[in-house]
Amino acid sequence: MDNDSIQAGRKPNVPKPKCRSGSPYSSTKASSDLLARAWFRTYGVPVTISNCSNNYGPYQHVEKFIPRQITNVLTGIRPKLYGDGRNVRDWIHTEDHSSVVWAILARGVPGDTCLVGADGECDNITVMRDILRAMGCPADDFDWVRDRPGHDRRYAIDSSKLRRELGWRPRHTDFAEGLADTIEWYRDNEGWWRPAKEATEARYAAQGQ
Repeated sequence: MDNDSIQAGRKPNVPKPKCRSGSPYSSTKASSDLLARAWFRTYGVPVTISNCSNNYGPYQHVEKFIPRQITNVLTGIRPKLYGDGRNVRDWIHTEDHSSVVWAILARGVPGDTCLVGADGECDNITVMRDILRAMGCPADDFDWVRDRPGHDRRYAIDSSKLRRELGWRPRHTDFAEGLADTIEWYRDNEGWWRPAKEATEARYAAQGQ
């Protein structure tokens, strides 16, 4: 808001935050959005904000849910599932996420927020069983571990604004096909993820996960 508005006593038309963060992890994401908006409103820094659902695909670190389970099977470790496995995420392929970031940078409106999703909502236990079946394992061949502290129950994404205003559409809409391709990539690129695997599993073991 400019100085004239401040002196006139007018209040800025700023929407109240609607987020409800359940953990320090999600709270830091919400606070970073507020900080970016503050730089835009105060100094006109041409920022854009995109809130994306969970990614899957090649080149993800083995600490992430899908590559961790895939690489566990490949290394003979029983996969691990947090809590009751009913936490829901909207999965989007990494190539689709990259394409939408480019679209926002090229055609997005400074100061605006875009929600990025691919209509791929699925709970963790279903994803786990899909991975196991795709890799030729019994669907229940995993261990239950205690839930992560502050583990959010569901991340819901409505990307209709993004599709309407920027004309973006996800290309990887068949999750089973995308998952099969991801599994194949990790099979073929052990040299890329293997160096980080042992340390990652040691860290999770220390946390009881």
